[in-house]
Amino acid sequence: MLYLVPTPIGNLEDITLRAIRVLREVDLILAEDTRVTKRLLSKYDINTALSAFHSHNEHKRVDKIVEELSGGKNIALVSDAGSPGISDPGFLLTRAAVAAGVEMTSLPGPTALIPAIVMSGIPCDRFHFEGFLPQKKGKLTRIKYLLGLDNPFILYESPHRVIKTLMRIREVHTDLGHDTDIRACVVREISKIHEECIRGSIDEVILALEAKPSVKGEIVIVVDSKS
Repeated sequence: MLYLVPTPIGNLEDITLRAIRVLREVDLILAEDTRVTKRLLSKYDINTALSAFHSHNEHKRVDKIVEELSGGKNIALVSDAGSPGISDPGFLLTRAAVAAGVEMTSLPGPTALIPAIVMSGIPCDRFHFEGFLPQKKGKLTRIKYLLGLDNPFILYESPHRVIKTLMRIREVHTDLGHDTDIRACVVREISKIHEECIRGSIDEVILALEAKPSVKGEIVIVVDSKS
């Protein structure tokens, strides 16, 4: 069995009893960064064997892992934070396991986009999750596409690019001739001590971020261009 196990995105208490049990019982845990996962395992006294599985080695390792699964091993896949496969490694192994007929299950659990949209104050009955925008080529095209949607959209972004990304969204919105205000919300450090949620027009959010000495932590951006 392959278990896809979500891990806390901040507070280490945000893990299910089932996830703890599975991580204790499997033969092997595949981790995006073993140093990060060791802190979680240590907190819950989990001594299962640990192996690195990340974007730099997954292509080389996937066939061997599927072979071990087919041979009867129980393996859990975790990312550093959140659900495997959601803007994190996991899809390649999942696809290969499906193709090989390996039994698999995904445990429910933490992911940053849901608490961000829920606490944003922006309508959350329907939304588009984009994840990370392209770094260079295609970024402008994706922003134009997102601003043309009828629903709010959610981005993941690094702290040193968040202001620039918001400015680019504002510029594209103006270039497209839209006269509506954009409502935005930037949520950072979800579930951690310094959790912060900045809401308002996109101009207000940019000004609030520019007023900070520095912006740190994991960032989620929620944008409603139809507000």
